Amino acid sequence: MADTSPARTEPQAAVIVARGVKKHYGAIRAVDGVDLEVGAGELFGLIGHNGAGKSTMFKMMLGLIPASEGEIRIDGALVTGAGNGKAGDFRAVRRRVGYLPENVVLYDNLTGLETLHFFAKLKGVPPSGAPALLDRVGLAQAARRRVREYSKGMRQRLGFAQALLGNPRILFLDEPTTGLDPEAIRSFYAILRQLKSEGVTTVITSHILAEIQERVDRLAIMTAGKVQACGTVQALREQMDLPLWFSVRVAPQDFEAVRAALGHLPVGAVEARDDHIAVQCRREAKMAVIEALATLDGKVRDLTVREPSLEDVFFGFSD
Repeated sequence: MADTSPARTEPQAAVIVARGVKKHYGAIRAVDGVDLEVGAGELFGLIGHNGAGKSTMFKMMLGLIPASEGEIRIDGALVTGAGNGKAGDFRAVRRRVGYLPENVVLYDNLTGLETLHFFAKLKGVPPSGAPALLDRVGLAQAARRRVREYSKGMRQRLGFAQALLGNPRILFLDEPTTGLDPEAIRSFYAILRQLKSEGVTTVITSHILAEIQERVDRLAIMTAGKVQACGTVQALREQMDLPLWFSVRVAPQDFEAVRAALGHLPVGAVEARDDHIAVQCRREAKMAVIEALATLDGKVRDLTVREPSLEDVFFGFSD
């Protein structure tokens, strides 16, 4: 399988900037004071429980709904009006933005190709690129089929294709892999990697945390309308200071030797399971554990280290 990890580069100048953004619906604070920056060419994740404010942030960044307080700038332009940045009026910036909503609504009577032609007219871009886009998302063979005949995953891919119309420089993708099978998910992220290499900035939300864990450059965790944490997955792991787990494979008669070697170290649980021992330790004790195991003169047959998953990190910040 091809490497799915993004190229780890330092984020460039911020393309998306939110300062003190709030959105209130009466007493409901859907977004409650968000500060956020996304760099040019960055693949940025936005995660949180249902109702955390992710989709509301998307709609405000797209100018679909106004913020109650604060400001958002996209490529230098103020979302709520004319900006003084390099891009000027947000209307011009919006032509360089692609958006895939969480729930894709399409016209069942149109074919896939007609659907892209329709959205191309709405966006004011040439429809000539539609066949290539359908091919790019794996729908070339279904281009002339009615959308009513499309599966949920095919509709999702068609929605992704419309978001790519006009070669956008900024993408907002809300739960984009809903309904996709594993092969389509891999293809989807391959496209995102290619777009990233071309300098496209992407903000993506997903409930499938394992899916984005190794694919985003940075991410923000939202809870109750606020950003609780922001950074790389590794930086958030270290910030939470969650324990690591070692899986040490040894013969059963050597279990006690392992326990003895680790006895003087600040480790937590040491549990024997079948032909291995599971050892929990703090991050700062990681190298000491490895050095202690290295003294066992070949008794250790295999060793793996499990870092806290993004799910562990997420629940650590959101609970």
